Amino acid sequence: MANNLPRDKQIAVLSALVEGCSVRTTSRLTGVSIPTILSLLVRAGDGCALLCDNIMRDLPLTHIQCDEIWSFVAKKQREVRKGDDPSRVGDSWTFVAIDADTKLVPTWRVGKRDSSTTRAFVADLESRLRNRVQISTDGLFLYRVAVEEAFGAGVDYGQVVKTYEAEPLGPGRYSPPKVTAVDKTAIAGDPDMAKASTSYIERQNLTMRMGIRRMTRLTNAFSKKPENHRAAIALHFAHYNLVRQHQTLRTTPAMAAGVQDEMWNMGRLLDTALEAA
Repeated sequence: MANNLPRDKQIAVLSALVEGCSVRTTSRLTGVSIPTILSLLVRAGDGCALLCDNIMRDLPLTHIQCDEIWSFVAKKQREVRKGDDPSRVGDSWTFVAIDADTKLVPTWRVGKRDSSTTRAFVADLESRLRNRVQISTDGLFLYRVAVEEAFGAGVDYGQVVKTYEAEPLGPGRYSPPKVTAVDKTAIAGDPDMAKASTSYIERQNLTMRMGIRRMTRLTNAFSKKPENHRAAIALHFAHYNLVRQHQTLRTTPAMAAGVQDEMWNMGRLLDTALEAA
């Protein structure tokens, strides 16, 4: 089991996973069995979730961007049958918030793309902030209700809606579509519409797809269990916030936001996560 793995093997396993390797590839690279990798992933991932929950408090952030990214567990939604448990299979959405200045991800939430998940996500975000912030989201209507309930009048909120060209049918089908128009609307407070944007959170979506193998599109990699899915996402964000040096900032997001005073390494993340789990 994961507890019996040498520490350097555990570090090697988690390092491979956060760099976008699949569980099978990680097994081939490290010589660790797939069940042992998954056991370690769940324990470390659960610990990372608790770790980030404790650290990401009283945050002095100013410009928050929010979005949700699609994935699935066990089977795609169109394959879900009447006898399946809808809480464990089908579409899975990860709601993510990022600070435009420090690139810190203060919170995320995995669930369905529905009112309850959106409201819980936004309420959790509000509980972690020290001061009034400006929030930018896409045009998903669920955000309007959630932001009003969580922040009341204490927020500057704008929505950014992008219009894309029709998807090409030829060789460029899998290329990113071009943006043909961007409409910005002030929803609450007095947002600076010049700074209303979803560019950083959309780039974080790409980072997730590249760094979490089970979320990469057009592959045969996917989560079989929701526990594994949540753990992989928690590991990704703990590593992103605390360990990975941001290329533009030249430091970690946690240091840029004043949450930590030094960069972590994977060994420290592993030890702290397993202690918290």
